[in-house]
Amino acid sequence: MSTETYRDAWGVPHLRAADARALARAQGRVTAHDRAWQLEVERHRSQGTSAAFLGADALGWDLFARRARLDDTARRCFARLARQDPGTADWVRAYVDGVNEGLAEGARRASEFERAGLAPGRWEDWHPLGVWLATHILFAGFPAKLWREEVVRHLGTDAVGLFATDGPGTAGSNGWLVDGSRTATGRAVIAGDPHRFIEEPGVYQQIRLSCPEFDVVGLAVPGLPGIAHFGHTGHVAWAITNAMADYQDLYRERLRRTTTGGVEVLDPDGRWRAAHRHVETVEVAGGTPVEVEIVETARGPVVIGGCETGADGEAGTATDADTSIGTATATDASTATDADAATGTASGVSSVGAISLRYPPRVTEDLGMSALLPLLRAREVADVDRALDLWAEPVNVVQAADTRGGVLHRVAGRVPVRSADNRRRVVPAWEPGHAWEGWHETPYGMFEDGVAVMANQRGPATPLGVEFAPPHRADRIRELLAERPVWAAPDMPAIHMDTHLASAAPLLDHLAALPDGPHDLDGPHGSDGPHGSDGPHGSDGAEGSDSSGGSGGSVGLTPAAADLRARLLGWDRRMAADSVEATAYAAVRGAVVRRLAAQPAFAALAAPPAYPEIFRPWLSLTVRIGFALEHLLRAEELYGIDRAGLVREALEEVAGGVFGPWGDSHRLAPWRALDPADPSAVPVEPGLAGDHDCVLCTSAVPGITDLSARGPAARYVWDLARREDSLWVVPFGASGVTGSAHHRDQLPLWLQGELTPVVTDWDRLTRDTGLTDHGEHHKDSQDSQDSKDGKDSQDSEGNDDER
Repeated sequence: MSTETYRDAWGVPHLRAADARALARAQGRVTAHDRAWQLEVERHRSQGTSAAFLGADALGWDLFARRARLDDTARRCFARLARQDPGTADWVRAYVDGVNEGLAEGARRASEFERAGLAPGRWEDWHPLGVWLATHILFAGFPAKLWREEVVRHLGTDAVGLFATDGPGTAGSNGWLVDGSRTATGRAVIAGDPHRFIEEPGVYQQIRLSCPEFDVVGLAVPGLPGIAHFGHTGHVAWAITNAMADYQDLYRERLRRTTTGGVEVLDPDGRWRAAHRHVETVEVAGGTPVEVEIVETARGPVVIGGCETGADGEAGTATDADTSIGTATATDASTATDADAATGTASGVSSVGAISLRYPPRVTEDLGMSALLPLLRAREVADVDRALDLWAEPVNVVQAADTRGGVLHRVAGRVPVRSADNRRRVVPAWEPGHAWEGWHETPYGMFEDGVAVMANQRGPATPLGVEFAPPHRADRIRELLAERPVWAAPDMPAIHMDTHLASAAPLLDHLAALPDGPHDLDGPHGSDGPHGSDGPHGSDGAEGSDSSGGSGGSVGLTPAAADLRARLLGWDRRMAADSVEATAYAAVRGAVVRRLAAQPAFAALAAPPAYPEIFRPWLSLTVRIGFALEHLLRAEELYGIDRAGLVREALEEVAGGVFGPWGDSHRLAPWRALDPADPSAVPVEPGLAGDHDCVLCTSAVPGITDLSARGPAARYVWDLARREDSLWVVPFGASGVTGSAHHRDQLPLWLQGELTPVVTDWDRLTRDTGLTDHGEHHKDSQDSQDSKDGKDSQDSEGNDDER
């Protein structure tokens, strides 16, 4: 059988080949054809070479990738794979061969190559593993340990819990499985949506892979063969969310420079030993090259800080930023500034010292690639379960179901056994007691009333993590599923799009407790407060109100503020795109966040040490307060801060303003490696419904911006009764080629919560004989014409009101 490529109405590739190896080659080739620019950006990011064509904005990432030794780790993992599992290694090689076959033609179709001055390179066998590692290295959120270190240092250990929640740097997801006892067909349905930074092209590739061994549809990660996270074989389907497990550690190292220019490190046994050291050069488009010294200890590569230039090393870590490892050697002033910002060694700011990163693939030389082919070959949940025993990175919660009625809910991945301190903070490398001592058994989850829900909340992965998402999304999904006894696949998109914001309650409680006017000091509902004699949280009315009083309890509201409060208390707490009250709520919330961030009690956290810029999203005080606001408002006491007064001031600040619909300010803000050369050609992105704690998780950053850079990177509904009744959608389209017919044609559907059918009948697909422009394919397909008739005519490039 020759390798065949077909397309559905949306340009999604359906591949058919004689065997798994030929299929992997075809997958690599079609991905290079459709997404050459994306593939090359991701390859360069994994190698730490993206600044060479993207410029100084990419320098921070490149320096981290070099110092973390991502490319070297990928090489080691592939070498081990070739020794331990040569069949899978050969399958990966076939994918790479396909990428190399298709890359030149794909690059000719992508204008970004010419604008960036980039020629397509050649992929090596380990590059798919590098792309996978680079994509997920920050999944476990190890930079949060830097934040917790600062909180403990300035506020004490008890303060850590106030800020314990997932934030903008963490990837999450929704997922739910309804077993056959709760569906119209008697077979399970799995649905959900992964939450990631929204990128253009998208991070997930809709694809079908078919050969005599298996026939799988799913969402692939461009750059990696197979279908890792979300797949349906026709017999069994699976889906994942981020388990929020903690499996990466940071160690504060004591380093010293030797007289010969080498580096030594103090180990837990009290002995100084030689550390690995070499120097690499990072090229920067439009700037001067930046040298970075790579140091690796027995714990792992040093990713932050440096060492002294002296030979004695008794003081431990560096104090002079200009001599720190990682400082730019460029003489050009502008480039040096960029390098300083990227490395955290800005002039005049003290160094944070040397901190190494220990992460499982660097230790085990295993990225879990051996799980991928068994997943594709799976025919029942027991097969998926066995395959997941081989899973390594990232650590996920997985749900699976098969056509025989089997269901699965488990954690998959590798989490080291070590001290509790390792999980919470940066630990001293020179002290005993912080070594890894084996691996945790991965827990299994439960089903309740025929349902399992995963939304990054505390669940089966609780013993393996530190910070989890609030329970709001998971609780809301369960609440919605409980509203009816029987469900079907077409019902699930309504859950995807739910906009109820449960986390609004603490702020609204504070608003309810404010007095109406200067002479009404007992609150708007009399002396009993809004919920009866003691209120819902005691005599203070609003949970967390400061009993010491303050301006909030003794100063009334202006008429404009009182009117706004009444509107918000009557609001249905839905972050609908057309809701004016949602905008007003977000404005008050943002004002409260900024006032809290300005409090003297938190002043020390407002200017963290000079960590590299890649870690700054985890270290922003305003961002941290924004995502932990409900905890801060509900805390019994908060360092004497008059929260009622701050809420009143925020309400008064916002009152009298003119509010438009939430979607006017809560707009999509996708990441692009390279924006169009003409700024006027950048699309005006659409307004969104939802918010961070809604099931429709389109994350604004309270106190910073209403724009949403993170949200559902795909949506899926896997039907185990009939695979062809399954549904999926991505934010933009199947093609990464700007201006092509399928570059942004799914965006209108994604915005409205609509999903497209998963077509499995080969007779309803159009054969792509030459991998030509996809826009030519659907004119010959009746299936395509039916879809065009049924969808909004204002798709992708024709949607003038979105520009």
